[in-house]
Amino acid sequence: MTVARRPGVFVRSVSVEEGRRLQRIGRTSKDPVRLRRAIVVLMSAQGQPVRNITSLLQVSEDYVRDVIHAFNGRGSMR
Repeated sequence: MTVARRPGVFVRSVSVEEGRRLQRIGRTSKDPVRLRRAIVVLMSAQGQPVRNITSLLQVSEDYVRDVIHAFNGRGSMR
């Protein structure tokens, strides 16, 4: 019996300006939710798969996928 794997989900290419903004959020944000979302996007942009991100941040795969899809669709972290 073969178990189906979900296809990999990654953020689209992040512009230099977006990367700087995400890094600034990572350094200065007092909001833990915003910080976590920025980390998810940055890790995905660096090629980290969803499973690695969930392991590091202790969040669900659905959460990571939602953040990635929101960023890809709106260019924001919700």
